[in-house]
Amino acid sequence: MPYRAPAADYQFLLDHVVGFDKVAATERFAEATPDMVSAILDEAAKMSNEVLAPLNRNGDLHPAKLENGVVRTSPGFADGYKAIAEGGWIGMAASPEYGGMGLPFSIQNAVNEMMGGSCLALQLNPLMSQGQIEALEHHASDAIKDLYLPKLISGEWCGTMNLTEPQAGSDVGALKSKAEDNGDGTYAISGQKIYISWADNDFSENVCHLVLARLPDGVPGTKGISLFMVPKLIPDENGKPGVANSLKVVSLEHKMGLHGSPTAVMQYDGATGWLVGKPHGGMAAMFTMMNNARVGVGGQGIAVAEAAYQHALSYAQERKQGKAAEGETILGHADVRRMLAQMKADVFVARAIAAACAAAIDMQTATGAPEWTARAALLTPIAKAFGTDTGIEVAQQGIQVHGGMGFIEETGAAQYLRDVRVTAIYEGTNGIQAMDLVARKMMDGGEAAYALIDEIEAYAESCKATIPELAGPVFTAAETLRETTEWLVEQELNDRFAGAVSYLRMFARVLGAYYHLCAANAAGLDSARGRLATIYIQRLLPEHGSLADQARQGADDLYALKEEDLVA
Repeated sequence: MPYRAPAADYQFLLDHVVGFDKVAATERFAEATPDMVSAILDEAAKMSNEVLAPLNRNGDLHPAKLENGVVRTSPGFADGYKAIAEGGWIGMAASPEYGGMGLPFSIQNAVNEMMGGSCLALQLNPLMSQGQIEALEHHASDAIKDLYLPKLISGEWCGTMNLTEPQAGSDVGALKSKAEDNGDGTYAISGQKIYISWADNDFSENVCHLVLARLPDGVPGTKGISLFMVPKLIPDENGKPGVANSLKVVSLEHKMGLHGSPTAVMQYDGATGWLVGKPHGGMAAMFTMMNNARVGVGGQGIAVAEAAYQHALSYAQERKQGKAAEGETILGHADVRRMLAQMKADVFVARAIAAACAAAIDMQTATGAPEWTARAALLTPIAKAFGTDTGIEVAQQGIQVHGGMGFIEETGAAQYLRDVRVTAIYEGTNGIQAMDLVARKMMDGGEAAYALIDEIEAYAESCKATIPELAGPVFTAAETLRETTEWLVEQELNDRFAGAVSYLRMFARVLGAYYHLCAANAAGLDSARGRLATIYIQRLLPEHGSLADQARQGADDLYALKEEDLVA
């Protein structure tokens, strides 16, 4: 079965689940009418299905290569990128002042997932550019904005982010890259960066690198880091790509998956760069880009989950094996039906969390209200971690549905798992996302979390008269989440960290029940969405109890287990 972009699912989420009507009611996004949103989703789905999806296997079988210092991309990727750029899909949420559409981030999030489900390796490229566009809009000088934003938004030029170094992964402050003032408004950037997604290509006119480096007077750690724009080709006086900069792709990584996306080691040797933001203010600018990317990477996990689910369902509908309780294919076996039902239920949850996060970001943008800023911040690590965990889990279950054939590369089931596995590491590992949730996002004493829990409980209470069999368990689970949050905010930081992953997953489970309840209430209990909600609330929501117990264990038992115990 060919990939089918989930435009209808997004339309339902925006209309009935995540409150997009509030976004469209703001002055900032008043043009995002239902008709416009529907047309955009349909057009993006058409491109994803017809243009990008046929490229997915090419990227896996014919990886990007480095030949004589030039990156050669996978067959068809240049045409696929051209379709993305010419369709205006890169600059959907970018400022109209520089050629963007100015659409809500919610719409960009939906379109990105559809493109990622069709060909994740290629979709990584515009995702990097979108993050760079947002960082420049917020932090760059007018001169840099005027030169780079129109080119990035149109897709003529591509953007990257350069954070990681061999000795500085999650600990960004340990970087060694240096920047020296040239005295003419430019800086000489020197150092090596690793794991740079889409560091080069053979289809855009230029590649624009945002690079973290330290000025001579920069203090150790993250507070001494600055951010620089370092283009592959230095623009001339007319803004056209000119002479080659002093940088190069040293090598491309040999990866488990995402073979069509070139991931490079980059070397900068006195390369010409321009300061973005204030000196020593690089992390503030980079966090703008990273937060954009965290939601985007969560969407990539969801994208692969959707594609893997569709692939597994198609196989189950055709494969005949044994005597099934219903029908003639393995879809009639109870365990296969269980796997597919849970896969579909969790894809819905992950998608709804990401959509709700995107809507909160839009409300923050449109209103500046602190409660929306807090809501967006709270949901971002959950959207990233649960979205990517779901991608991995659904892709793994997809292989299981295929049985032995899932382990055979020719069926294509294994590619989904290989491609999606890195998303749980991108933009801060999922453990780091969980630690962020229980630390930085709980600096308000849990106020933002309690506000969301209040919303869940109020909605569940309102549904008790009509669908009590679903509303009751959702209300009870939300109360357990409240009690766990109350316990958590009273603990020392390391005790929070010990249960952080369990707490984040618990939060996602309860959010998922809330969004499934919304869907069942809107569509009716005796509908496809109502039946799926029943499966989620009866079979998956109960995990929240054991996750609450894990979250409240503290750290003592972990450190009671000595290093020699682990070795023994």
